[in-house]
Amino acid sequence: MTNEQNEFIDETPTGGTEMIEEADEDFLREVESVFLEHEIEEMETPPYKKLFRSAKLKFVSSIAERYKGFLLAVAIAALATYLAHFAPVVGGPVIAVVSGMILSFFFHQESLDKGLKFTSKRVLQASIAVLGLGLSLHEALSVGGKSLPVMLGTLGVALAVSGPIGKKLGLTRDVNTLVSIGTAICGASAIAAVDAVISAAGAEVAYALGTIFIFNVVAVLTFPVIGHILHMSQHGFGLWAGTAINDASSVVAASTVYGTVARNYGIVVKLTRTLMIVPIALALPVIRRHQDKKREARAMAAGDEVALSSLGSAPTASKKSFFTTARSFPLFIIWFVIAMTVESLGLVPAGWHQAISDLALWMITAALAAIGLSVRVKSLRTIGYKPVLFGLALWAIIAVTSLGLGTLTHSI
Repeated sequence: MTNEQNEFIDETPTGGTEMIEEADEDFLREVESVFLEHEIEEMETPPYKKLFRSAKLKFVSSIAERYKGFLLAVAIAALATYLAHFAPVVGGPVIAVVSGMILSFFFHQESLDKGLKFTSKRVLQASIAVLGLGLSLHEALSVGGKSLPVMLGTLGVALAVSGPIGKKLGLTRDVNTLVSIGTAICGASAIAAVDAVISAAGAEVAYALGTIFIFNVVAVLTFPVIGHILHMSQHGFGLWAGTAINDASSVVAASTVYGTVARNYGIVVKLTRTLMIVPIALALPVIRRHQDKKREARAMAAGDEVALSSLGSAPTASKKSFFTTARSFPLFIIWFVIAMTVESLGLVPAGWHQAISDLALWMITAALAAIGLSVRVKSLRTIGYKPVLFGLALWAIIAVTSLGLGTLTHSI
């Protein structure tokens, strides 16, 4: 008993202790009465109401855990979207991820983590599905038929050389994958889709985005000059820009400088190129599992326990069942295909296309803001400068390959 309590009892008149004990007993009886009433109410409550109340509590709890990080990412995305009007070459997504990284450098609160994780994953996956509403099969076939040889050629070359070059530079597998697919397909959108499948570290995603951004800016500044030197037609330049420049905003910026026809053609080629996200995202988990099995077999043969532990497996590990693999299937890919089918059937009014495009861009911007906020800037030092050299090599190879294939097929 504390000194204050002793003094209170000492100062209490005779019988004061008994009065306190009686008050405590009355209080306990009141508490017991309340609990009894609550138990009776619970017994009389129908099961469906209990289930609804439990679901409501879980939903409210989930929103409470997520809203802080989500709202912060939304605020950064809104600011980045506004600033992008003054720097269209840079684009909102890059401004958002850089702003998030700068902010995370100065402060970090664990209460933001769940909201940031939700935004960087779920909102990001939903944005890929929304992109499908802006791309019809008819549009893809009409323009894509002409650009398909160049697109497949550049994609094939990029994926073929990325492995050896990345291995030579000593890059991690996730950095290699993110930079190579981001360069070969469509920049931030491809990185977003691939990250949704492989769940790379935030620092690796941010570094891949930074690498892509550097060469997007270089392409915007140099492509129109090279196009005029080579006397490319409007359609030819649109094809080259659409297949060799990574991000859609940079394709629009470069082709707009060249001409209106080049811009319209380039953006359609770019959207068609975005379709490559689907087969890549579907094939990547299968390729990864095959690679892991080969590495596990080599490690087991050599008795390398360290390599086995790095793979997250043991010598007695069993194979994944079909249902385990099915549960890991990226469902946002299905929604992307469904959305594209809806657009192909003409169910999306033409007046909605710009709003859909803006919505998808905003969702990607918010997701990338969350990724930036999740990054510890100091951890970027562990990656080093090598991804930049890797991105430079791939960007140059794709640009030259696209130009060469376009010339051979008389598309440029």
